[in-house]
Amino acid sequence: MKIDKKLLQRSNEQCELCGSEHNPSIYVVAPENYPDNEIVVCDICLSQIENPDTMDANHWRCLNDSMWSEVPAVQVLAWRLLHRLNNKGEAWAQDLLDMLYLDDETLAWAEATGEGNQEDVVVHKDSNGAVLQNGDSVVLIKDLKVAGGGFTAKRGTAVRRISLVADNPEHIEGRVEGQQIVILTKYVKKI
Repeated sequence: MKIDKKLLQRSNEQCELCGSEHNPSIYVVAPENYPDNEIVVCDICLSQIENPDTMDANHWRCLNDSMWSEVPAVQVLAWRLLHRLNNKGEAWAQDLLDMLYLDDETLAWAEATGEGNQEDVVVHKDSNGAVLQNGDSVVLIKDLKVAGGGFTAKRGTAVRRISLVADNPEHIEGRVEGQQIVILTKYVKKI
């Protein structure tokens, strides 16, 4: 689809999300019954928008700037992407959502697809209630017998670069004594 000259002018011939000039194309922000629902995006952003499982959280740090766009369609898409990232455990995305203000009409547009529904959010918390994210480091607060591992993970053991179990807020995974194990969040403390 050929990009309209007005869109190219408005976007300064750049992706309106990340600022890249690489292979710009049009993205229609759903639902299509809203006026001015087209924005210019690069192929990297487009690929990750259409395939949420491939989202690279570091790429989307650009939303820190683009969420302040004066274009409602860009604001809506930024809001939706920040919710996706927040649902994947990226706490910085929640910080940006807390700062982002959308007027009532724009917020209704953002929520129109069901994106950002809080019922689906899985939040992992340590024994003190601190929110855990992928890549965090934790320390065990209790000796844990590792089933099938033949050893006991001692209290005070640091577990680095944990992974969150997506569908269970009480489980994380980490490497202890060279073995990948599942650990209950109530037995860890974030470092």
